Amino acid sequence: MKRTDALETSPARYAQVKDHVVRRIQSGDWPAGHRLPSENELVDQLGISRMTVNRALRELVAEKLIVRVQGVGSYVAENKPQSTLVHLGVISEEIRARGHEYRCQTLARQRLAAPPDVGFWLELPPSEPVFHAVCLHFENGIPVQLEDRYVNARMAPAFLDQDFSIEPPGEYLRRNVPFDQIEHVVDAVLPTPEQALQLAMQQAEPCLLLTRRTWMQEQVVTMVRCWHPASRYRLGSRFRPSGSLHAG
Repeated sequence: MKRTDALETSPARYAQVKDHVVRRIQSGDWPAGHRLPSENELVDQLGISRMTVNRALRELVAEKLIVRVQGVGSYVAENKPQSTLVHLGVISEEIRARGHEYRCQTLARQRLAAPPDVGFWLELPPSEPVFHAVCLHFENGIPVQLEDRYVNARMAPAFLDQDFSIEPPGEYLRRNVPFDQIEHVVDAVLPTPEQALQLAMQQAEPCLLLTRRTWMQEQVVTMVRCWHPASRYRLGSRFRPSGSLHAG
């Protein structure tokens, strides 16, 4: 049986697979977000070994042309969404503004006495009551952010009473607890095995870790750490030097 034209002539077999995928993307046949055929399907369609197909897909991931979601499949990459670092961006609003489907899954929620490190970040004495919530945020069914948040219980006493699947933590706090200071720190880190599993990514793939704190009248309202797979997200901003911070 005769196979796809470029597969007969390209000198490197894995390059043939890459060329096949790239041409389908560039032609518009496979738009951003399109699910690629599985490795087995590509093997059958192109008459090339699975090892060769796997190498081609890995290189396309490295080149940011496709995204592979562990246990789900490979997708044509979109331009990586960008979250602002100047204003208090809320991921649910950013995803919906792109016209994409958003979902929030609550992994943990509890009231506890502040451990020493959490007390330090929230500027609270040890054992002061705090709220803790862990949420996973999805864009078009793909996890894009793991949120680990601590909240000063005195500043947001009704925090744990909320249904975060309807109004995620960031939305609720921005709407109900005003702030007058904000701090952002971004680090490149490797996820733990558990975090990699939650974000459907390889543990060797780096994450962008955003650590954020907000204050109101010199009291810390919340401290949150947000892990983003670096292949699916970026962080940045554009602003005027004279601009002031606000909940935008």
